[in-house]
Amino acid sequence: MKKEKYTTTNIEAEVHIVENEIVSFNKFDKTTTSFRVYDNGFVGVHYQLGKMSDKEGYALAEKNLELKRQYPFDLENGVRELDKTEKLLTDEQLMKKAKAELEYLLKTHPDFTYSGTFYVNSYFEQQKNSAGMDYQVRDGHNGVGITFKHKDSKDLDDGWFSLNFRNGFSSAKFRRMADNYLSNFTKMVELPDELIIMLPDWNLSGKLRDSLNAEKLALGTSLLSGKIGEKVFADSLTICHNVAKKNIWMNTFWDADGIVHKGDKLCYIKNGKILRGYADKRIAEKYGVECTGSAYHNYRDIPNNGWVNFKITAQKKTPKEILNGKLAVLPVQFSGGGFSDTGEYAMPVQMAYLTDGEKILGRVPPFTMRSNMFDMFGNDFIGVAKYMTLWNANMMLVKMEAGKL
Repeated sequence: MKKEKYTTTNIEAEVHIVENEIVSFNKFDKTTTSFRVYDNGFVGVHYQLGKMSDKEGYALAEKNLELKRQYPFDLENGVRELDKTEKLLTDEQLMKKAKAELEYLLKTHPDFTYSGTFYVNSYFEQQKNSAGMDYQVRDGHNGVGITFKHKDSKDLDDGWFSLNFRNGFSSAKFRRMADNYLSNFTKMVELPDELIIMLPDWNLSGKLRDSLNAEKLALGTSLLSGKIGEKVFADSLTICHNVAKKNIWMNTFWDADGIVHKGDKLCYIKNGKILRGYADKRIAEKYGVECTGSAYHNYRDIPNNGWVNFKITAQKKTPKEILNGKLAVLPVQFSGGGFSDTGEYAMPVQMAYLTDGEKILGRVPPFTMRSNMFDMFGNDFIGVAKYMTLWNANMMLVKMEAGKL
């Protein structure tokens, strides 16, 4: 009989702002544990919120072997520890920073009402078993998320911006972002004739990610079924699962089956060519496909397929350099749409800005952005810019059609 334990601990301190006032300071320490006992191809699982002794936890997991959850796979081994923690703010520093930045917002941009959170998050995750595996990661960051509403607006809020730091908290960078989002809010401009959308790279890739599910590929229910090995998208589109040290952000470098990729990287699309779909051990065995180490940690049950940390390979250029004199539209408030089963995309945009890739130039009228997955990552794919603190993301630029809202 073999034993395994998943452990996650999150410690978070939060300063909450509601309508220009600091209303609360909260702090919590949350530990979640999954005790797991393996015997004759079955696993017994005990989920525990809060701390519990190994003796009690494994005893409860062993009792749950009677539920006959199948897990006919060998446990992995290996030892590795990664610590990404840098400088986290103390509770006192966090409160002081929240007061100072709120004061700046109210003084510099007094026509808005602000709500949001300043926070510090510390994270630890470990997977350890009796087969010799002990993987663990520590991380943490200081962050802020602000929603804003103009005094003349009839909406509940008009937009938001957020920023994260591992090493302290830069007031200069936060204020630059705030100034950029707020200074030209009341300046109305027209949509450009050529609509180029600029959004964080993860924002538009949900359907593509879903289409790379190996089970859906095998069942013929994916938009990419039958296309493995084919060039489908733009030459410049390369997407890899990447958990190398520089890409880790509050997540593990291993999957729930205990698999670690060579070089912490595995590509799924290279120069537009579909290489593979993602599959955990269970899906790989069921459909006779490649196991890609893509198991989610399910603390209550056996692992689930779908753990991928996709990164679209970015250019070594800023958004402004990629645009090269053209203008882009940055949607800020958008909801009520998405991808259809056939890959068609339509999304109403309630509020968006016009930008040169660096500076926000004004606010555009509401519209609907339209495309489809194959155009979005094919002929209309412009590229992904390198990370800029100003946008707090790698920004993807893509051509779309504009429709009426």
